Amino acid sequence: MITRSLPYEGLLHEIVEHNRVLYLGGIVPEDAGLDMTGQADDVLRQLKTLLDGAGSDLSCVLQVTIFMADLADKAAFNEVWKRYFTANHLPARAAVGVADLGPGVRLELTATAARR
Repeated sequence: MITRSLPYEGLLHEIVEHNRVLYLGGIVPEDAGLDMTGQADDVLRQLKTLLDGAGSDLSCVLQVTIFMADLADKAAFNEVWKRYFTANHLPARAAVGVADLGPGVRLELTATAARR
C-alpha cells in the first residue's frame, strides 16, 4: 500500500493505494493568485506528477471530482482539461459548486485511478 502524507497536515494522506487503486485527495493550486486557467493547469499538472510517482498515469484515471468556487469557471477549466485528457480516455467526472476553498483558491480536485 502506498501512502504519501501531506507535509503540513499529518492528519491525512494526499495519495493512498488499496488493491491497485489509487485514491488522490484534495489537490489545490500551489499559487492561489492565478486565474482559473492557471489554477486548472497547476492542479492537473500536480495530478499527473502524483500519478507518475505512484506508478500510474492520466490514462488510468477512473474518476475525478472538481470542487469549484464558481461553476461559471467550468468553460475555462474544460479548455485546460482537454490538454490533459483526450477523447480516447475520459474519466467519469463531476463538478460541485462550493462556498469557500480558501483565499483565492478557485478549485480543488480529487481523483481515483488504477495502478498501471
